[in-house]
Amino acid sequence: MKYIPFFLLLILFTSCLVKKPYTTQNGYIFIQNDERSEKEWKLVWKDDFNAAELDTQKWTKIPPNGADWGKHMSNNPDCYSFKNGCVYLTGVVNRDTLSDSRPFLTGGIYTKGKFAFQYGKIEICARLENARGSWPAMWMLSEQKKYGDYPRNGEIDIMEHLNFETKIYQTTHSYYTLELGHTDDPPHGSTAEIDTAAFNVYGLAWYPDELEFMVNGKTTFTYPRVADADASQWPYDQPFYVLIDQQLGGNWVGRIEKADLPVSMIVDWVKVYQ
Repeated sequence: MKYIPFFLLLILFTSCLVKKPYTTQNGYIFIQNDERSEKEWKLVWKDDFNAAELDTQKWTKIPPNGADWGKHMSNNPDCYSFKNGCVYLTGVVNRDTLSDSRPFLTGGIYTKGKFAFQYGKIEICARLENARGSWPAMWMLSEQKKYGDYPRNGEIDIMEHLNFETKIYQTTHSYYTLELGHTDDPPHGSTAEIDTAAFNVYGLAWYPDELEFMVNGKTTFTYPRVADADASQWPYDQPFYVLIDQQLGGNWVGRIEKADLPVSMIVDWVKVYQ
């Protein structure tokens, strides 16, 4: 009979005593434990994009949809590449309009149905290329639709960038802001200056009573839960999944300039803490 050394037994026993900072639902939804906001963040999920292809256990390529942001989404290989430990999500001029009549195609990934979390901190390290009509975004939507259809479950925009601007937009959207019109009480968004030639870390610390937006570890905007507001002001008490996409065109960003394409959002890594 073989015996396990005592120090290995001790390691195994100790590891069993270490409490995870979350509980899981359905095997992929990470719910932060109570009182974790007062403790040190622990890494619970990440992707370094060091492989030669997308990790389909974590991500799905975003399919096209009728929204302004999603009408050019595609799984075309021209829109995805992996090099230097990064994923390139790219907007291109469509080279084959016979099989797909859309003039432009672009890449995006999301964790819907594969990873979602409630409360914690997310950081995304990326570099944003510039083009007329470029609209890269990092954002979050509800996984379970606790309050019904959009916009009742809210939307958290960690980062949006337009064209050649040197600033990003960080915003919250909900029934409270979009339908009831409460965009200033409290302010539902702000901007932050960035260097688009550099990799920056875009972040969100999500608490039961506040959304804290960050760039390179510095707080840039906060959105609080308001105690006496309409209940629709705070739909952020449920799991959300992550979307990262190099969008093109739309009413907000304006026309697309073919001569500026291809354009990419180059993502180095994504990390989630609780």
